[in-house]
Amino acid sequence: MTTVRVITPFVFTLGLFVMFHGADSSGGGFQGGVIVGTVVLMLGIAFGIETTREWIGPNIPILMICLGVLAFLLIGIGSVLLGGGFLEYSTYGFYHATKYGIEFVELAIGLIVSGIVTGLFFVIASGLQGNRSDVR
Repeated sequence: MTTVRVITPFVFTLGLFVMFHGADSSGGGFQGGVIVGTVVLMLGIAFGIETTREWIGPNIPILMICLGVLAFLLIGIGSVLLGGGFLEYSTYGFYHATKYGIEFVELAIGLIVSGIVTGLFFVIASGLQGNRSDVR
């Protein structure tokens, strides 16, 4: 438990770094999202799944997924409304629009992936704690 308390902020920071670094080099939203999602897995393993589930709540993973999808659609449709193609960042017309657009999309994908990883962890964990009397 002590190790998880110490490591958690660093793992979370690494996940965010990988998400935002994907615009310039290796990394990206998927990899960073998985790293951020593993923070919840570490907390669940160290402090108990039910305690972590109560702390996170059922709405946080859903909110993360919805915000990620909304952000992705906003940046994509915004460029269409400005006369470009879907996710054509240069149509935004400001300095480094492509770089910031990619970073925004990487963050959106990271939110989606980390929400899915967290949700799947809780769903799988609840299946392991269910009634096992029907297994022979």
